[in-house]
Amino acid sequence: MAMTRTRGRLRGISCRLDAWQPARQSAPSEAGERPERIGPPPTGFALLPWLLMGLGSLANIFQGRTSNPWIGGLGLLVFNSLYIYVAMRSFDEKRRDSPSTRAALAVMALLTCGLSLAYGGNWLLFFPLLGLAAGAALRGRWLGRWGWSLAALAGAVAGFKDGWNGLNIAYGTFLSTMVTAAILGLSDAVRQLRAAREELATRAVAEERLRFSRDLHDLLGHTLSVIVVKSEAARRLAPRDLDAALTQITDIESVGRQALTEVREAVTGYREGSLGTELDRARSALTAADVEPVVHRSGPPLPPQTEALLGWVVREAVTNVVRHSGASRCEIAVTGGTERVRLTVTDNGTGGDGPAQGPGTGLTGLTERLASAGGSLSAGAEARGGFAVTVELPVAAEGPAPVGVVRAPA
Repeated sequence: MAMTRTRGRLRGISCRLDAWQPARQSAPSEAGERPERIGPPPTGFALLPWLLMGLGSLANIFQGRTSNPWIGGLGLLVFNSLYIYVAMRSFDEKRRDSPSTRAALAVMALLTCGLSLAYGGNWLLFFPLLGLAAGAALRGRWLGRWGWSLAALAGAVAGFKDGWNGLNIAYGTFLSTMVTAAILGLSDAVRQLRAAREELATRAVAEERLRFSRDLHDLLGHTLSVIVVKSEAARRLAPRDLDAALTQITDIESVGRQALTEVREAVTGYREGSLGTELDRARSALTAADVEPVVHRSGPPLPPQTEALLGWVVREAVTNVVRHSGASRCEIAVTGGTERVRLTVTDNGTGGDGPAQGPGTGLTGLTERLASAGGSLSAGAEARGGFAVTVELPVAAEGPAPVGVVRAPA
């Protein structure tokens, strides 16, 4: 009876585990990939366990099979000390390339040759240990020559003491040198790539934030200005012309809906402006603000990217005219050529406290946009009065287009 109850409980636990496991496995995919853990960089301690290869030589000393054991013990101590010194310095680029590290390697090589020629046998295993230290310290274009030279030296000494079996020592020395250098070099490359990827990701985030802030400023600044102007017009017209006031209110609703769409597009980064659309909106906004719009456009059709940039300029410049200029007339001229296009927005106002006294946040953002595309922007008060914004952009000709002047009613 007790056994039956125990089996029933185990089945229940198993069922709950089976039901919980898929949810646990799918959790990372729902929440997104977990951040990759790089972990601490490797250090010289990773090479220290290989010193156990010298236990055979240490055993020979204690067993009395080594002549002059004090000399052998002193040589073993010096070799191990130099090995630890080189291993600890090999994971710091500056200390790895220092003369003291190279000098320690040279002393290790001389000591290994001396101990191997004097004792042979297990003492020949110091050559692969020397290869490990050399592979960790001698990275770069000269590694191949050092690896072959060290292998040839190990083969010559081991062959003199142990005959043809010295080839195994030569092969082990070459392998330990090259494999150690390859693994550590690959580890350094992976860490550098990860660091570069993190830096690129940080820059991408910063650029995206800058793009979004510029887009939001340019979008909402213009849209809210148009809504305010049309709201004032509707308030003025309501007592005497209800139909005209309703027309302004309808325009306000349309501008608001369009603003919602543009903000969504700006958030996702898919907004592409149109110069023709922005010119139409500029005429509407200027007319509602009792500013006479005059638009001149000539030259061939423009690429979408160029139109988008010029559309941003028209939007920002017209917003400044409506907000700050106090002008009665605004002229927008677009002149295209085979290589460059020129846009000017000029008004006859006083400027007030707006951009007539210097470029604001919007014009500064536009200057950055245009500079990244090889263009330029200049803005300032004119000698005869008013304020002018001038933009020049490189453009490729795509065919002729009609030339005309569009004048909206005052």
